[in-house]
Amino acid sequence: MNFDKILAYCTVHKGEVIGAIIGLILAVMILIIGFFKVLFIAIFTGVGYYIGKKIHEDKDYVKNLLDRVLPPGTYR
Repeated sequence: MNFDKILAYCTVHKGEVIGAIIGLILAVMILIIGFFKVLFIAIFTGVGYYIGKKIHEDKDYVKNLLDRVLPPGTYR
């Protein structure tokens, strides 16, 4: 099989290829470091993604979050 055919397949089936790669990485990580450590990493990766997405969408997200958690103006 030549490289152009593989690249064309990966371009057409991008979601399936990404899912397969993620599944392979997770399976190897579970075998190497264990299920609960992988679960811990996955949870914090998801939380980091969520916070990063919120910061990207709203530049004042951190300021507004701190205003809700702390008394307003205490961190400035």
